[in-house]
Amino acid sequence: MVSYGSGCTVNIFLKLLAISQIRKSKMTQYIPLSQRSLSLDHQELIRVLTETKNILIIQDLDGVCMRLVKDPLTREIDRQYLEATKSFNNHFFVLTNGEHIGKRGVNCIVEKAFADKVLVNKEGLYLPGLAGGGVQWQDRHGNVSHLGVSDLELAFLAAVPNQIEATFKNFFQQDYYGLNQDQIEEYTRASILDNKVTPTANLNVFYDVFQDQLAIYAQLQQIIKKLLDELLQEADRKGLKNSFFVHYAPNLGRDNTGKEIMQPAQAKDSGTTDFQFMLRGAIKEVGVLVILNYYYFLQTGTYPLGENFNARQAPHNHQELLTLVRENFDPKIMPQIIGVGDTVTSKAEVNGNSLIFRRGGSDRGFLQLVQDIGREFNTENIVAYIDSSAGEVKNRKPLKMEKFTDNHKGIAREKLRVIEGPGDSRDTNDSLTLNVVFPGGHQQYIKLFQEAALRK
Repeated sequence: MVSYGSGCTVNIFLKLLAISQIRKSKMTQYIPLSQRSLSLDHQELIRVLTETKNILIIQDLDGVCMRLVKDPLTREIDRQYLEATKSFNNHFFVLTNGEHIGKRGVNCIVEKAFADKVLVNKEGLYLPGLAGGGVQWQDRHGNVSHLGVSDLELAFLAAVPNQIEATFKNFFQQDYYGLNQDQIEEYTRASILDNKVTPTANLNVFYDVFQDQLAIYAQLQQIIKKLLDELLQEADRKGLKNSFFVHYAPNLGRDNTGKEIMQPAQAKDSGTTDFQFMLRGAIKEVGVLVILNYYYFLQTGTYPLGENFNARQAPHNHQELLTLVRENFDPKIMPQIIGVGDTVTSKAEVNGNSLIFRRGGSDRGFLQLVQDIGREFNTENIVAYIDSSAGEVKNRKPLKMEKFTDNHKGIAREKLRVIEGPGDSRDTNDSLTLNVVFPGGHQQYIKLFQEAALRK
């Protein structure tokens, strides 16, 4: 037995060393991103993306990999980001309420980024996945199909943009509200999105014009809402009952009948800007199942929900969707899913002496489902939130940050942390956890994405 100075033996020394290592281990215990909230640990997300073989990325587009803009025709997308998505081939799919095709579709933006449509098609640089909320499927080479949609429904949708235009024209016939005829025509053109399966009235431009005359803008919100309600009634009369619904972005969640609640404009908050006339079933959370069904086919050669399964066949209830996954998808094949979005809201309403929180946002449903599938299958699914408040569309609450001093090994370092998310700070019972966040917006996210792609 060797002795060390004042009677301390090797055994005692080793015991003390072991205790020290245990304490150190407890202090630095690893916590998965799926169990964190509002984390800025982007390096850990890169590690997950690059080291996890069975991974599935489901990502929104506007505000996530592109800057939010008032006029969709001015959108731009980073060429290097598009090339990076190929590194995650068959493990990366988009899920958007916008569309792939048409003059305002994402495909045109992709083609513009490369200035070569033939190259984009040949190299498979289009973004694969679901658009139109879940009814417009596209592969990497731009081959598009509309899952479960009838010709009669497409014909009805084709007439909607003209009706939106007529509504704008009628509104401004009563009063020009300080605009001239050329301005009215220009703003109207920018506000009508003649998408194939998601015709939309986008009021971003009009909010910019009337933000100091909020009553006029609020009136526009109401007349567009009234038009789309009337279109739903017209569809019923034409034998298309339950074919369509109206999606408001952003929104205040759903009412007791399942209809989305429009968010009225308030001071310095445009409220709902996008009024989308959509096919029933075209909701993002159902799109998660369509993508997951296809992902299983890529891994196993069979479709758990059948080859022709589409968003219009699925239930809309969250728990029923989760049950469908639980009963049909093999846990051994279930991937770790990374859900990426930028539209999550929570607004307080006074109800007597208490507060009611209206939780909405077009990405909430699909992110919640991704989170709950991860808990059900123990796959540590991650919800990533992109702060898109720095874009041209001023209806997003920015993440609230604070500086703090981190003392590590006696060295003091200034760091940042997130102390408040995009919802109401009083809404402490929100079931959706934003695991990792990007306060730097889409640019910070695509930079990380490209770094992960290089390490694949």
